[in-house]
Amino acid sequence: MSLDLEQAHAFLRRNENIEEVDLLISDLNGILRGKRVPISSLDRLYESGMKLPRSALALDIWGEDVPENGLVWETGDSDGSCMPCGSGLTSVPWAQRPRAQMLLSMNNPDGTPFMVDPRQVLVHQVERARTIGLRLVVATELEFYLMNGDVLKTGRPRPPAAPESGYPIEVSQLYSMDELDEFSSVFTEIRDACAAQDVPGDTCIVENGPGQFEINLEHIDDPVLAADQAVLFKRIVRSVARRHQLHATFMPKPYGSQSGSGFHIHCSALDAEGNNIFDDGTERGSDALRHAVGGVLEFMGPSMLVFAPNLNGYRRFQAGTHAPTYGNWGYENRTASVRIPNSSPKARRFEHRVAGADGNPYLVLAAIIAGVLYGLENKCDPGEPVQGSAYVRSSVNKPLPSDWDWAIDLFRDSPLLRDSLGVDFHKVFLAVKWQERNKMARRVTDAEYSSYLGVL
Repeated sequence: MSLDLEQAHAFLRRNENIEEVDLLISDLNGILRGKRVPISSLDRLYESGMKLPRSALALDIWGEDVPENGLVWETGDSDGSCMPCGSGLTSVPWAQRPRAQMLLSMNNPDGTPFMVDPRQVLVHQVERARTIGLRLVVATELEFYLMNGDVLKTGRPRPPAAPESGYPIEVSQLYSMDELDEFSSVFTEIRDACAAQDVPGDTCIVENGPGQFEINLEHIDDPVLAADQAVLFKRIVRSVARRHQLHATFMPKPYGSQSGSGFHIHCSALDAEGNNIFDDGTERGSDALRHAVGGVLEFMGPSMLVFAPNLNGYRRFQAGTHAPTYGNWGYENRTASVRIPNSSPKARRFEHRVAGADGNPYLVLAAIIAGVLYGLENKCDPGEPVQGSAYVRSSVNKPLPSDWDWAIDLFRDSPLLRDSLGVDFHKVFLAVKWQERNKMARRVTDAEYSSYLGVL
């Protein structure tokens, strides 16, 4: 019996009432696919994996096949083998009946990694870093909105009433402790679920929008595990919200005139002795920090389709909204796309502030790490740090794609990204986004009807 299977059996001995397991794997959009199976299937799962069509990881946002991705008709829609990964079995506290869950990662039929699986894409980047003696340390910050529980029926976002007092949440109260208290039952259950699933939840704050919050996860030196935790965290938030008759969404811009929801990443790098290579004992940071930032900026434009994978995400990028519109960097500057926070020299790091909350955590981290490695290998120069507002056009500010089509074009035409993240991933992800773009282009919006139908 393998060590992992022994650990699974030990978990089940401690949780004898569990009868079934949710087997979860992330598709390219970050949507969890999989199966629910009885505990009796566990030994077979560890031996041969869960069979799932490889095309299931490359569905569009509506869950439909993407014929142009090369995984459907050309392969006979063949299966991959999904194997247990990450932290193994964990409990599902919100389930009505005792249930466990487990993350999986997909291999090809011959046992090699399926390099369209977003987790495998990230694993490859982390392994590249290890070959040059580096361990990346990352922390994730995810913003989200809590809404009235009927929003999926009405098709319109609506802020919730405060659970304790019942007053309407109509304005933002940034950092309000009273508002946190109003939702204390929700966040207590989120924290309990995080603890049950080994997701290291840290700081929780009220953000800029009505019903908008942010929860930070702790720094860890395993980016793949950090992405696993971010994926599970999203499931926790949505599931707990439903138990409280609320709806949680990581949609990046649910309200046109309110703050968008971002996915910020803090990153540093340790050498073989555990030293932070971004630390030179000064507030400025080392040359390695500047080179890493330079590489991240080089990758930023072509990677925008990863950081903002959906049409709605481009509504975030507006001047004066704390969402960056240029590829630039600065010290303690939240208007820049890459910020160097004030910290002790030993904690010197950068914060990547571009991605929306809808970004797939595996792919966002993979693109950032690819940029770091490129910058270190090529000693990229990031230019001068911006001072003051980073929304002002200047010689150090390079515009980021402001719409989906622009981002798709940059992604498609980037040999840098294709070579770094893999030809298979590049082809399939592009096909998925192109199909989604074409479907959305055929939809006429309510705004168009109200503006044009009666006057033209």
